[in-house]
Amino acid sequence: MLKWLNFPEWLPENVSTFGREVDTLFLLIYWITSITFLGVVITLIVFLIKYRFQEGRKAEYIHGNTTLEIVWTAATTVIVFGLAMLSLPQWGRIKSPSQFPNPDVVVQVNAKQFNWDMTYPGPDKEFGTKDDLELENQLHVPVNKVVHVRLNSEDVIHSFFVPQLQLKQDALPGRSINVWFKATKSGRYEIPCAELCGFGHSGMLGHLTVHTDDDYAEWVSQRWPK
Repeated sequence: MLKWLNFPEWLPENVSTFGREVDTLFLLIYWITSITFLGVVITLIVFLIKYRFQEGRKAEYIHGNTTLEIVWTAATTVIVFGLAMLSLPQWGRIKSPSQFPNPDVVVQVNAKQFNWDMTYPGPDKEFGTKDDLELENQLHVPVNKVVHVRLNSEDVIHSFFVPQLQLKQDALPGRSINVWFKATKSGRYEIPCAELCGFGHSGMLGHLTVHTDDDYAEWVSQRWPK
């Protein structure tokens, strides 16, 4: 879709199943606003030259053009409404829990000043039991598997952000928010906090490690040996 808009060097590497759709929508908005900005600047320059001060010219009062105002207001309305309709299916698929695919891995992520605390359920698949695994600033998942994240905040508003996944979600105190992703490439990616959360905000950094299936199986066996 709209491949002519796709300039991947502008954006972080996409390793998410829904990242390409987000990038395409972003670039579409970018080009619309860029063309509009360029048009405004050119018009401004033309008017500065055409209506510059000239000796003997009298100033004129212009009442405006009602037709022109209606046209640009209607065009703006159509563009904004069209973008909303384009983004609505993506928003639902990415943000609405009722549309999430079934998970292969479920992790609780608790944000606090200034760390990400990751909790994995043990072999019993239940949180809050003795076999839970708790890690600080380290999220481990298998490649090409659906991961559900239960996001919470212990103190202030934080923002869970993985640029390569095109995933960003605020964590709010007293509220549990679900997000999901499916990473398509193994590797190690940063998880910064994208919301100013206090003096140590700049140092709040975690890492997402996406393992191959074999590596993830080995990682699991080391944490929960049989």
